[in-house]
Amino acid sequence: MIASTRELLETARRNAYAIGAFNVYNLEGVKAVIVAAETNHSPAMLQLHPSALKYGQSMLVSMCLEAARSATVPISVHLDHSTSEGDIENVLNAGVKSIMADGSPMEYAENLAFTRKMTELSHQHNAIVEAEIGRISGTEDGLTIAEKEAKMTDPDQAVEFVNATKVDVLAVTIGNVHGEYKSPPKLDFERLSKIRSLIDIPLVLHGASGLPDWMIERSIQLGVCKFNVNTEVRQAYMQSLKDELCSKGPQDLLDITSSSIEAMEEVITGKLKLFGSANKAHLHETPYAASLIR
Repeated sequence: MIASTRELLETARRNAYAIGAFNVYNLEGVKAVIVAAETNHSPAMLQLHPSALKYGQSMLVSMCLEAARSATVPISVHLDHSTSEGDIENVLNAGVKSIMADGSPMEYAENLAFTRKMTELSHQHNAIVEAEIGRISGTEDGLTIAEKEAKMTDPDQAVEFVNATKVDVLAVTIGNVHGEYKSPPKLDFERLSKIRSLIDIPLVLHGASGLPDWMIERSIQLGVCKFNVNTEVRQAYMQSLKDELCSKGPQDLLDITSSSIEAMEEVITGKLKLFGSANKAHLHETPYAASLIR
């Protein structure tokens, strides 16, 4: 069933778990998320990075929306990391009700103005907006931000930003990175705690691939209710293709793609269990949940 991101996050927050938001690029990725979520009776999010949107265009958007509608568990569809007003408007018109207006590459004033404009536009479509304060280092789908350019979220500035933009969800930077961690990750939980004490909207942590379990659990305790996952799922997909293509014997295309789905599904299942959302689908069918769906 297609779900409201607002409802998914608010219900997760109230019940002390988090929603997994998984980047998808094709049918195999979409199936892996849906099958893992259904098998584990878990809510989840299908996420489209701008590079995936450019590749799959309206066909990929339509596939994600239809997969969410047909699923037996709550699934929402989300546009991730968009800096394009045109892309945001197109997906809103297509029926996507959850977008990330990513002004983090901009100077603060530009970020604020862009996010405010995209929030006003999205709210006109009954959609919610995630934004980012600070800048996360690392590399993801061609987006590279050097460590020296990264900037952690300032709690007081975050309050000002949320109040000025009326954004619905905030992605925070506390030492997390996109892609692979080149050294043991160090998250500033004191900073996260301060942000949580000052801001009442749902908080998101990008760069969940590679974080130790205890850091995930601690983040949830401090109010994070959505984790973005891309690298580990993508690596499982690529490794499965390599293994199948390099194996001996006859090869069938559907067997190869089925193996790749199973490889991604295994990683996604591990994340759903780690985030605590497994066996929580029923919580999104309550009267409270229904009242949050826009």
